[in-house]
Amino acid sequence: MCGITGFCDFGKKSNKQVLENMTDVLHHRGPDDSGYSFYENKYANIGLGHRRLSILDLSNHGHQPMQFENLEIVYNGEVYNFQEIKEELKQYNYAFDSSSDTEVILKAYHKWGIKAVDKFNGMFAIAIYDRVNGKLILIRDRAGVKPFYYYKTDDIFMFSSELKSFHQNVSFKKEIDKDSLALYLQYGYIAQPHTIFQNTYKLKSGHYIEIDVKSKDIIEKKYWDVIEFYNKPKIDIGEDEAIDKVEELLKSSFEYRMVSDVPVGVFLSGGYDSSVVTAILQSNMKEKLNTFTIGFKEKGFDEAPYAKEVARYLGTNHTEYYCTAKDALNIVPKLCEIYDEPFGDSSAIPTTLVSSLAKKDVSVTLSADGGDEIFAGYGKYDHCLNYFNKFDKIPKSIKALIRSGMNIIKPQYIPILNNTYNFNTRYEKVKNILQANNIIESMKYISQHFTNSEINNLLKEPINILQTNFDNKVNDYNDQINQMLAIDYQTYMSDDILTKVDRATMSVSLEGREPLLDHRIVELVAQMPSNLKYKNGDKKWLLKQITHKYLPKELMDRPKMGFGVPIQEWFKNDLKEYFMIYLNKERLDNEDLLNSNEVVRLRDEYLNGDSNNVQRLWFILMFEMWYEKWM
Repeated sequence: MCGITGFCDFGKKSNKQVLENMTDVLHHRGPDDSGYSFYENKYANIGLGHRRLSILDLSNHGHQPMQFENLEIVYNGEVYNFQEIKEELKQYNYAFDSSSDTEVILKAYHKWGIKAVDKFNGMFAIAIYDRVNGKLILIRDRAGVKPFYYYKTDDIFMFSSELKSFHQNVSFKKEIDKDSLALYLQYGYIAQPHTIFQNTYKLKSGHYIEIDVKSKDIIEKKYWDVIEFYNKPKIDIGEDEAIDKVEELLKSSFEYRMVSDVPVGVFLSGGYDSSVVTAILQSNMKEKLNTFTIGFKEKGFDEAPYAKEVARYLGTNHTEYYCTAKDALNIVPKLCEIYDEPFGDSSAIPTTLVSSLAKKDVSVTLSADGGDEIFAGYGKYDHCLNYFNKFDKIPKSIKALIRSGMNIIKPQYIPILNNTYNFNTRYEKVKNILQANNIIESMKYISQHFTNSEINNLLKEPINILQTNFDNKVNDYNDQINQMLAIDYQTYMSDDILTKVDRATMSVSLEGREPLLDHRIVELVAQMPSNLKYKNGDKKWLLKQITHKYLPKELMDRPKMGFGVPIQEWFKNDLKEYFMIYLNKERLDNEDLLNSNEVVRLRDEYLNGDSNNVQRLWFILMFEMWYEKWM
């Protein structure tokens, strides 16, 4: 795991020192080594920078940038099947000087060009400079595990693992994209390809970019799309065969992700996803796995006892730590540095804490993200089905009348209900769901923390609704469950969950691996009928059957908790001061982005005990702290 950055500067303002500054600000992603390549030609100044966290081939043979003939590479990630690709390349008389996957990637590209990526099983952000043909090629992995940002104007193209590199280059104009700010406030993350800054983008998952240094042409192309697998006709498969095939792939994926020249551990929550990863791995190992868990003292948030029971049953070397409000108080100020664009998932706090805990014993950890999106684990799928299918039975004319009536009757005037939790927002969401044309639109509205009308009240200027992967189309081979899974994989999973884990782990120089996101798993499960995943209301049915082969059902059967954080309690007591400092009228008026009266109203209603959603205030707080740090 590493950090990469670089530029193609047509205005020739960027030099070697700028490259070093852009690279070294990523020191946390790669403390073990650094490398820089700088070229000047008549078209542009080209820079490639690399910070290395040594995981495979700890010798200098793994140093980057790495060269082979006319090609040069900087790369972040792991290609787990590199040994098989290496053997294939040897048949074409390629020789190897290292035992690193970087050299295999470089020579695979030399042999097959961009088609080499079809052979890669892993997580990666790759930049290759072809000096002879004057091309710069950027490639991001299928699921978007590894981050990849770029900034482009007529004069310069820059790329990096994190936005903070761009601040080291005077050519970077840090202008806030207000439409992206609205996107952040609605979802708590900024969906690809957008970022908080103008002219700045995320390279989309499963895509690559080719820059022609001579002509300045920039082409972005897709090489993989999960929706293509959902859109294939569903396979005719029995339950037993489905269980066997998926279990076989899980074993293969987990084995790949244990390949390392440094110690490896597992984040264990005690839920099905992390438990099946731990159980399958431990069943094939003589030595004890290192497992790590974060707990909370607050009731309703603590999964640590369940994780402890699973660890005891499997016999792992288990470490747990209980996160307190004091721990959160120490971590909150660091979040805007770790997540250098506004990020609102409050579980970043325990994820950062558990990463620090694990780093004391291991350099690589496996987490089990993706299980909910692949195997149908979220409660929101129930909510979407319930709301949309009820409303879909109502004639359109009647729905229009209901919406008109709801526009006239304000939620605060409805007795009893107006005192229930977050009623105003839920009232607005119902109005939106009434006009949803399909289950994806329903899920989109349910996922929003601020509705469009609330966003327009919150921001000082009108916004344009940005297109995201929520707008992708899933065809009729898919029922409602599969449609939601396909879109969730491309939105919430990629831009929230994977962002959270990558930045938290890398903030302490820990490599995070995602064994459930082996593309072979989702390619198979996407083509299965949804009743193998969501069977008679039983979510994650297929994965549960596999888990029960390794862990007793009675140990696992309990309501899903998720990785929630008790910020509702914390911010009324220990962390209240943050709201008073950052969500105050004078500060907000000076920034001139948010409607200060609306923010202060939400803040005071919450602090006075009203049933408001504290997550929304957390989103605003995280933006304000980010703004103070980076603007």
